[in-house]
Parts: sequence; C-alpha cells; structure tokens
Amino acid sequence: MIEDKATLWTVIIGLGLGTFLLRYSFLGLIGGRALPAWALRLLRYTPMAVIPGLVAPAVMWPAATGGETDPARLGAAIATILAGVLLRNVLAAILAGGLVLYGLGWWIG
Repeated sequence: MIEDKATLWTVIIGLGLGTFLLRYSFLGLIGGRALPAWALRLLRYTPMAVIPGLVAPAVMWPAATGGETDPARLGAAIATILAGVLLRNVLAAILAGGLVLYGLGWWIG
C-alpha cells in the first residue's frame, strides 16, 4: 500500500490519464471514421480472444478451492465448449456447462 498521499494521488492521476488516452485513441480519434474492411473483420474476433483469458483462471485456479484445479469446473468448461461447438447455440452451451458443474459437484461431493 502506498502511504505517501502525494505518491498515491500521482499514481491515481497517472493511471486515469493513461486509461483516458488509451480509450480516446480509439473513440475520439477514429470514432467518426469508417474503419477498413480488414479491421472490421479482425475486430469480430475480439470477444473470442478475450473471453478465454477471463474464464481460464477461474477454471484452472478457482478461488473457491484455494487455487487447486477442480474436476467439476474443468468438466463444466469442457462440456460448455463441446456444446457450443457442436450445437452452435449459446444458451445450450450455458445450460450444458451449468448442468455438468452442478452434477459433478453433487457427484464428487
């Protein structure tokens, strides 16, 4: 923890300014212009690149188990991926993952 108030406020203002500039570079500078077709095509893959990075730590090192890999969460992740790929239905994938998580959690204990 930063104990010096001047250092703390310098860090807060610096991080806020950096965040603003990063977002402004996309929204303010090119927000009113049409993007090239290749950029739009690449931006469609952004959610598929970000979501695994958000979900993988929760599956591999869940806080609920103290960072130990849990077979129920791993099985639910695999079931979700398989249902999503095979059925191409988001709700079916969510339902499959939830059912497997609940079922394996109940079965394993």
